[in-house]
Amino acid sequence: MARFHSLTITDIHRTIRDAVVLTLQPDEPEAFRFTQGQYLTFRHDFDGTEVRRNYSICAGVDDGLLQVGIKRVEGGAFSTFANTVLRVGDPIEAMPPSGSFYAETETKTGRNYLGFAGGSGITPILSILKTALAQEPQSTFTLVYANRAVNTIMFREELEDLKNRYMGRLTLIHILESGQDMELFTGRVDQAKCTALFSNWVSVSDVDTAYICGPEPMMLAIAESLKAHGLEPDQIRFELFTESQQGQLARQALTDRAADQPGTAAQVTVEGVTRSFTMPKDQSVLEAALENALDAPFACKAGVCSTCKARVLDGEYEMLSNHALEDYEVEQGMVLTCQCYPLGDTITVEYDTH
Repeated sequence: MARFHSLTITDIHRTIRDAVVLTLQPDEPEAFRFTQGQYLTFRHDFDGTEVRRNYSICAGVDDGLLQVGIKRVEGGAFSTFANTVLRVGDPIEAMPPSGSFYAETETKTGRNYLGFAGGSGITPILSILKTALAQEPQSTFTLVYANRAVNTIMFREELEDLKNRYMGRLTLIHILESGQDMELFTGRVDQAKCTALFSNWVSVSDVDTAYICGPEPMMLAIAESLKAHGLEPDQIRFELFTESQQGQLARQALTDRAADQPGTAAQVTVEGVTRSFTMPKDQSVLEAALENALDAPFACKAGVCSTCKARVLDGEYEMLSNHALEDYEVEQGMVLTCQCYPLGDTITVEYDTH
């Protein structure tokens, strides 16, 4: 079971005015070996309230560094803390790398990658891009990066340096809401924009794997366009860090439905510790586990990371949102416990499976 470790901040630099890149030195380096596209779960206590947040690793596997990019979000406690309070030498706590937003590299195989990033969604894709180009000498990567304006492009100089280093293998396409000379590169990335790009600049038929990270509406539009142009669903990989409205609405419906129903007899195991208790049907398995003094792992509580992943061994349930588990994992009974709600009289869950 993943637990928090201490890391020291060895460098801080700004990639844009409201985003920092933290270079981290873990006390236990072996625990922080990462795969491109993974993230770290940080925690910090704000006046007695523990806040956990996920931030993607932006370094390539071969860079010899552990770095994350954190863009300040209006009203965001942790992102504001990272951008305004943290200093070189400060300690910080994080779980070891997690996440499955990647495909294994093949050094002897040449593949064509396509990446779509919106805003801070560039961070995991930058890690994927750098690793693929370094480890697969015959591969190419086309990155479509959407931002409001030039001054909001994270890692702009680093991307240009990579383009020069991997001349002919890395193609950068910047889409800005304004300030571009060509209409094709101006506006929002929607299905119409994708169709125009695929007609003039990107050959989808040559793409082996596509990565998408950004706001949910943009990601869904891109995915639909990619499938309409011939990509199979298993060729398209997503990373999302915000909860969908669909999940919020579904939770309200579940609460209404559970109002007059009896509770569920639950048995939950975390790190060999098993507790049995009765939980209401409008409470998630994660919240019930925490309420009953089980040290269950979690981060976003929104169904967009896999930190709270576990397996349901018995019982009926409903998972409201899932932006992290693969179809085969769901078929095997894996759930995101922050989104898992019991439907029947009993449920048995085990966290000791990953």
